[in-house]
Amino acid sequence: MSTEEAADHVPEGARGGRTSAAGSALEKSLRILEAVAAPGGPHRLSEVTAAAAVPKSSTFRILASLVDQGFVRQEGERRYGVGPRLRGLSALVSGGEPASIGRILDELRQAVGGQTVHLALHSGETLTYIRKLEGGQPFRTASRVGMRMPLHTTAIGKSILAHLSAGEVRDLIAATGLPPRTPKSVTTAEALHAQLAAVRARGFALDDEENEPTIRCVGAAVLGPDGRPIGGVSVTTVTFLVSREEIESYAPMLRAATQALAPLL
Repeated sequence: MSTEEAADHVPEGARGGRTSAAGSALEKSLRILEAVAAPGGPHRLSEVTAAAAVPKSSTFRILASLVDQGFVRQEGERRYGVGPRLRGLSALVSGGEPASIGRILDELRQAVGGQTVHLALHSGETLTYIRKLEGGQPFRTASRVGMRMPLHTTAIGKSILAHLSAGEVRDLIAATGLPPRTPKSVTTAEALHAQLAAVRARGFALDDEENEPTIRCVGAAVLGPDGRPIGGVSVTTVTFLVSREEIESYAPMLRAATQALAPLL
């Protein structure tokens, strides 16, 4: 057992009410989160270590756990930025503002005839749903807030991939493969790159029963100030009620919503 792990097993009273000079594991994690969320990110490991006043080995281990849980996002070689779950918490806290995320999503839902609307944030090789507004139709999708999904089979995911470099897409394919979720899922790099080229040309992505049978979605990316994808929004329908042509007609309203959401995320 390491010195740090041993310290975590010492009874509270034995420390005089304190855990250690550097603080408890929870305190360290919170300071690391604050350091990651500071302006100017993504931050190098050394910068996070110094700002949080936590030993480098502990910082690295805690960051790995936070990345795995979606609170922190690793970008490049040991650089760390805010992850989707932390952004989601921020969105929930700011939900009462006049220009709230909830209001924008609800306006989109109304504009597309009461279809289901999702908001998801990008984290590494997946996306995470942080909002879901159910539609008025008598059906429910399997998606839920907090669910992680692959990028290559979802409309939001493909809209995100379309804004990454070709090298980043190749790296993702090498790391995860392209496992099918339905018989219509894209499973080859060539087919995926062709779809992403189409997404860039028209400004939105389609999931036509590629992630869930009978489910058809249109999605668009939410971009940060640097043009990098933060996440995306989708409108979800069922194939037996909404045609491909009709769902494509939602694209202008969808893109307007993503532009309005960008400053809030």
